[in-house]
Amino acid sequence: MLFLLFSSMHSTTLAIFAEIDGIGSASGLFLHEDFLYIIGDNSAYLNEYNIKTKQFRKIQILFEAGLNQLENIPKPLKPDFEILGQHSDKLYILGSGSTSKRNLMIEFDLKTQKVVQKDLTDTYTKLKAIAKIDDQNFNLEGAIFTGNEWLLFNRGNGIDSKNGIFKIEGADLTKAVRIKFNSFKLPNINHIESSFTDAALVNNEIFFIATAEDTKSTYADGEILGSFVGSINLQTLKLNFSNKILGKHKFEGITLLSQNEHSTTFLLCEDRDSEELKTVIYKLAINFQEELSTLIAI
Repeated sequence: MLFLLFSSMHSTTLAIFAEIDGIGSASGLFLHEDFLYIIGDNSAYLNEYNIKTKQFRKIQILFEAGLNQLENIPKPLKPDFEILGQHSDKLYILGSGSTSKRNLMIEFDLKTQKVVQKDLTDTYTKLKAIAKIDDQNFNLEGAIFTGNEWLLFNRGNGIDSKNGIFKIEGADLTKAVRIKFNSFKLPNINHIESSFTDAALVNNEIFFIATAEDTKSTYADGEILGSFVGSINLQTLKLNFSNKILGKHKFEGITLLSQNEHSTTFLLCEDRDSEELKTVIYKLAINFQEELSTLIAI
């Protein structure tokens, strides 16, 4: 008896979507209607960019004296906002936790424009204890909030290569109690394992980006070897696929642009690890193809 099987294939295309002056070290982004929200890991502002009119607005999110007017906060003091997540009408901006000064969370209400600051020090301490991750290997770079559960993505660019996903039950991240940690193996380039840099939820599928950077430090930068895009099953947290992205980019933010039955297209932002106030937004299309194969059973 002859059986026909279909196996999925993926290919990617990368193009420049926009070039924006006034934003440096872009590390996270989220598209809401025509507005693209972008954060920098060393800035006191959330940036709002209208993709149709090209108008640009800065929204202050840090108010601490000495930091509240800065576009390039010095590295030892920067909040390291690596995460821009969303649920309903709120944006969630999280520090990476890679130093004691990087434990802040900002909630921004898209309707009221209200800014609320919260301290995640206690939660980050619990995460490190449960996952047995020390301070030198803790570096959160992505978050998904479903409304009743958080997924936080640890970037394994420390000496222990601790890539993994924290699953936290409950809506209040400052009161995390039920926490699980899932270690994760990602593809490598020249024997340098890539590490999570962001993630987005699309129709119960986690799409992630990961970068291979030749460093053993969550603090010091290294040579960028390239980035991957892939997807993870939301229920099982198992890898579905991963594809190398053309070039040697350090992509640090991903948000959905469009989707149809043949492709899913995202916008990506890149951290150039420089003080230049300019960012390039890329468009990445993941094309899905079905390859027909045969299996003969007797």
